[in-house]
Amino acid sequence: MRTRIAPTPSGFLHAGNGAAFVLAHELARQEEGSLLLRIDDLDQERVRPDHVEDVFLTLEWLGITWDNGPRNSMDLASTWSQQHRIVAYHALLRELRMTGNLYACTCSRKEVLDRTGSTEYDGHCRYRGLDLDTPGITWRLKLPAGGKVDMKTWPSGETEKITLDQGDPVLLQRNGRPAYHIASLVDDLRFQMDAIVRGTDLLASTAVQLHIAELLGLPTFNSVRFLHHPLLTDRNGAKLSKSEGSASLRHARENGQGPEAVHVLAAQFLGRYIADTQ
Repeated sequence: MRTRIAPTPSGFLHAGNGAAFVLAHELARQEEGSLLLRIDDLDQERVRPDHVEDVFLTLEWLGITWDNGPRNSMDLASTWSQQHRIVAYHALLRELRMTGNLYACTCSRKEVLDRTGSTEYDGHCRYRGLDLDTPGITWRLKLPAGGKVDMKTWPSGETEKITLDQGDPVLLQRNGRPAYHIASLVDDLRFQMDAIVRGTDLLASTAVQLHIAELLGLPTFNSVRFLHHPLLTDRNGAKLSKSEGSASLRHARENGQGPEAVHVLAAQFLGRYIADTQ
């Protein structure tokens, strides 16, 4: 097994992040596989040094070790940052452009919300025929109506059909930076991942990335096994988000708490997933 943990340093990590990381770590060790630490720092304006440092401190607190990836913030900046792989991300975008499945879009999130009352994109620019080389536009991927893709599941390797029923996603941002779907796919291929642990909230992202791999003839990614674990929620049933306050693992760490509760949550994730697949 070759798997990874991929924190985004846009806030202090919470218990849901921690449990997911412990889960990936335990699976890699049980399978005598390897674990990559990939810090998703593509959107540099959202990255803060204390959030980067929080990743390393939290992993140490949780007892997580990794086989590849940055050892500290300096190592991240010098060698492992996604900024060093921007050229590869743009290369994949150029390949995808040649398939004819991209289109230019001028819509902002506010415009979409004002027009539809929803944040899900409504395809407004899909048939406008705008030039992809127009400055300040985004590139979106045309998703087939009612489309589905095959996803292999962990641990069985059995195939599930998952839907592409979502708004056409942005693959190139207005600032000219490749979007998450492109960076994540390129990195997973580059580091030869064959198992990916994600929350159920990223199932739609998995579908998009598998679809891109199909369009480009990238069977290696389509053979990856996925485990989409349950999400932790707050007392109101809302998904946990990165926090500056008492909900963060930083708060627990600095107040002398141990990581045992997070490890219990990870075990529950794994137990529930296995129970659901039996």
